[in-house]
Amino acid sequence: MLHRRGVLAAAGAALTSAAQAQPAAGQAGWPDRPVRLLVGFPAGGPTDFAARLLQEPLQALWGQPLVVENRPGASQNIAVEALAKSPPDGYTLLLCTSNLTTNPAVFTRLPYDTLRDVTPIVVIYSSPTVLFTGADQPYRSVQDVVEAARRQPGLAAATSGVATSGHFATEMFMLAARIELTHVPYRGANPALQDVIGGRVPVTFSTLSGAIGLARDGKLRPLGIAAPRRSRAFPDVPTMAEQGVPIRDTSPWYSFTGPGGMPEALVARIAADVQGLLRRPDIVARIEESGGVVEGEGPAAFRERIPREIAVNAEVAKLANIHID
Repeated sequence: MLHRRGVLAAAGAALTSAAQAQPAAGQAGWPDRPVRLLVGFPAGGPTDFAARLLQEPLQALWGQPLVVENRPGASQNIAVEALAKSPPDGYTLLLCTSNLTTNPAVFTRLPYDTLRDVTPIVVIYSSPTVLFTGADQPYRSVQDVVEAARRQPGLAAATSGVATSGHFATEMFMLAARIELTHVPYRGANPALQDVIGGRVPVTFSTLSGAIGLARDGKLRPLGIAAPRRSRAFPDVPTMAEQGVPIRDTSPWYSFTGPGGMPEALVARIAADVQGLLRRPDIVARIEESGGVVEGEGPAAFRERIPREIAVNAEVAKLANIHID
């Protein structure tokens, strides 16, 4: 009986090894057909820019079409749900934003499990959140806004919407500076920025990538960078911390993710390919021209980042009562 069990165990081990060898061989030929890249936001925005930036270089590298498919809606949840339901074979990927770590903190229910159903692959770049004011406003620094808010509690602050990086930055700014602002959420960054330019709302926290053109044209004045370092695009603009109001880095990031359960070898292959492209001077230049910061964070560090950011965002959401039913 013991001998039979040993034979069965050996046979089982052999079958397992053979089964594991088959995907590895298949991965060696990946991709042998088009790869679908989901984007959870409309065409033309910063997330779509990240997808289009790498589309042609990856097609050349992989020898197969990389088909960008925009699936906007529900703060990226529609696209993440589609990803979660896809086979973990590398033929469906998601150009994923940091909404992946804010959504679990603010949505009452999600149609997927963030940690189980999504495989982190590589972080492409981030774009700092910046405190802006209109060119005609009197504010020249973060402290000017703080003093104005203390004189006039409830000073209006626009954002691109509830639970966005700008909303989180606004709430953390209020907590750190001990001031009260009136959050004015818009449906997207453009209407918020236009109302700040027009003087209807005095300040806004917005991503640099979404406002860099308006700032370069002199229509918006950047007051403080809500990130650990100054931006290369505006090196003379101090960080929030340099101006005495340190807040957590709220820079939205853009990444490649796959369905849960992707083979590690395939994850490593895709990550290495993207990291290689992020060393190309032309791609680095395009990211920096858009106000971005090249990241290149690989699977292990990216995997650790997600639960850490979810925990911090959940704490801020609880303090600020940010939630979406």
